[in-house]
Amino acid sequence: MSKDSELKKVVLDELSWEPSVDAAHIGVTAKDGVITLTGHVDNYSSKAGAEKAASRVRGVKAVAEEIEVKLPYDVKRSDEDIAAAAIDRLGWNSSIPDGAIQVKVEKGWVTLSGTVDWHFEKEAAERDIRTLSGVVGVSNQVLVKPTVSASSVKDNIEQALRRSWYYDADTIRVDALGGKIKLTGNVTTWNARRLAGMTAWSAPGAISVDNAINVSN
Repeated sequence: MSKDSELKKVVLDELSWEPSVDAAHIGVTAKDGVITLTGHVDNYSSKAGAEKAASRVRGVKAVAEEIEVKLPYDVKRSDEDIAAAAIDRLGWNSSIPDGAIQVKVEKGWVTLSGTVDWHFEKEAAERDIRTLSGVVGVSNQVLVKPTVSASSVKDNIEQALRRSWYYDADTIRVDALGGKIKLTGNVTTWNARRLAGMTAWSAPGAISVDNAINVSN
């Protein structure tokens, strides 16, 4: 069995293992460590879960996610209903500042906008919307405003990377300019690359992260 064939099999196994994903209609192709997911699922949460499941498999260097959300006829919702549910869900989330995020819905596709202080607040808003019935996609355009100096952001991220046992922090370079972060270097797994990016996003003052870390097996 070729390396790509073996990787494809492992990704399919991981998709079947992940309880949030119905993998019955998901296709997988593999080429030189790049995984492409195709097919369809019946909710947006399953689509996001499939991408996350594939990315954590050892040997995966990148994931191209082309899954379509096809809602069952009996769960379709009007844009007005989805917008009202989204606003209500965000309002109940204590980690999101009141009134900080605006919602627009068009044919089931939700666009989030506004400004928050922390990236985790931006992520929390998207997580809330992913699971709403009737949602077919989410565009998260919420902005994170910088609150600390670029040098502090860089130092905080470097210290956080050194605390992790998932990778050798000395192989990762951190550059910061006005809250805009760029990561370069090398790690051995796609999951380690993803975790390094998440670590950078967790730094106070980080407004964007360009994760250019290379995955080398």
